[in-house]
Amino acid sequence: MSKTISIFDTTLRDGTQGEGISLSADDKLKIAKKLDDLGVHYIEGGIPGSNSKDIEFFKRVQQLGLKAKITAFGSTRRKESVADQDANLQRILQSGAHAATLVGKSWDFHVHTALQTTLEENLAMIYDSIAFLKRSGMEVIFDAEHFFDGYKHNPEYAVAVMRKAQEAGADWLVMCDTNGGSMPHEIYEIVTSLGQSVESARLGIHTHNDCELAVANALTAVQAGARQVQGTMNGYGERCGNANLCSVIPNLQLKLGYECIREEQMKQLTNSARYISEVANVNMPVNQPYVGNAAFAHKGGIHVSAIMRDSRTYEHIAPETVGNKQRVLVSELAGQSNVLSKAKDIGVHLDPSSEEARSVIDKIKELEHQGYQFEGADASLELLIREANGEMKELFTFESFKVLVEKSAGKAVVSEAFVKLNVAGSSVYTAAEGNGPVNALDNALRKALAQYFPALRDMHLSDYKVRVLDEKDATAAKVRVLIESKNYENTWNTVGVSGNVIEASWEALVDSFRHALLSENIEPPPSGSAVSSNGIVNH
Repeated sequence: MSKTISIFDTTLRDGTQGEGISLSADDKLKIAKKLDDLGVHYIEGGIPGSNSKDIEFFKRVQQLGLKAKITAFGSTRRKESVADQDANLQRILQSGAHAATLVGKSWDFHVHTALQTTLEENLAMIYDSIAFLKRSGMEVIFDAEHFFDGYKHNPEYAVAVMRKAQEAGADWLVMCDTNGGSMPHEIYEIVTSLGQSVESARLGIHTHNDCELAVANALTAVQAGARQVQGTMNGYGERCGNANLCSVIPNLQLKLGYECIREEQMKQLTNSARYISEVANVNMPVNQPYVGNAAFAHKGGIHVSAIMRDSRTYEHIAPETVGNKQRVLVSELAGQSNVLSKAKDIGVHLDPSSEEARSVIDKIKELEHQGYQFEGADASLELLIREANGEMKELFTFESFKVLVEKSAGKAVVSEAFVKLNVAGSSVYTAAEGNGPVNALDNALRKALAQYFPALRDMHLSDYKVRVLDEKDATAAKVRVLIESKNYENTWNTVGVSGNVIEASWEALVDSFRHALLSENIEPPPSGSAVSSNGIVNH
């Protein structure tokens, strides 16, 4: 039996049914291009004619020249009607798609309850719809909805549905675990049994994750004979989601020896997953297998010491195989190996026996005891290491800041910040308004420094998180602030901790600016250098 597996991506259709996911036509086109570069074989674009976004997608996607087969989704004809007059089927034909995915009922309970028709009429609906699209020259993938539940309740009818679809000319017969409630052993037994009943058919699998088994069930189905896997990137989908192709593809190819995509495309897996999460505006779980930020992260000192000798000690594959990278986390659990590895990553040589190395480790542990967390604040950690090694250049020093928040009846809240710094021997005082006190501080700090360091105009805050550390202290609790910043090329994270949320924010904010200047390799400006007046006062 062939070891080649056809990858069918339904992120743009089934994935958009997930809570909190809404894609514009432009979003769908961007994702389709990324999926095509990854090497998936089918891209299900949506339901033609169901909404303006899908109509626009099918019209514009033809101009991209993708190698994957663009697929339109629809259901079988209505009961007691004629296929060639069915509006849904006509829209599929008019979409310009290469292939059609037709969903039909395979559970007798659904035929009687949802369709409210006879078992015979359901078979006729399936046959007529597939035959009509085949006569029009389309490739047809038949998705047998609720196939596994249907088989468990009435195996004869579930198999009859598949035989009727095969008789009509369907190119693929796909078994759907629509409710996501099947177990791997059931999947294996049923797929094997169906393969014996429709011997010449090409079988596919479509699983949902309601029991946290979508990926396992997809792999099991392949081992039982399925040669197409349907799923979504990052597991997006209705309820608990669909089979996650970011896990399915590497598991099939790297662990089980099947052929899904090319080796160079596999190296794009992490980038593709993260790109799609950005376009969909959905945060990826850091611990997502293979492609998550923590998938190859190491924290325990013994682990880090071992992976520095040979990464196979605590990594099941080389991270680069899927385009990810190894990360060493530094925390209160860190040993010397963690800090030395981190220093090496940023190009700093620390002598293991040096006072600097011991000082950094002790300081990190003390700060984490106070509530700091450097696992998600690599930029603040880098600043600590460089300071300990005597590499930091003092570009500016803090003198004071003041924040005013005013609320008047019937008016919006106004926040204003005043910042005083010393830059190149000059005292610089600025004021700025903002959408909240932290934004006002950000604007004032940027205003003060941008005249000296123009590169700061290209950076901005992209995320801001506050975590209460001592809930029992209520409003007097200590808080930790994590800030994510970006410029045109990089993203970095900084941390601040205080009993005052504004002070914690300021600390993280200043670290963000310091790291931005560090990455630009900027020298301190000449002492007493003049600055043009733009809200900046020199004394």
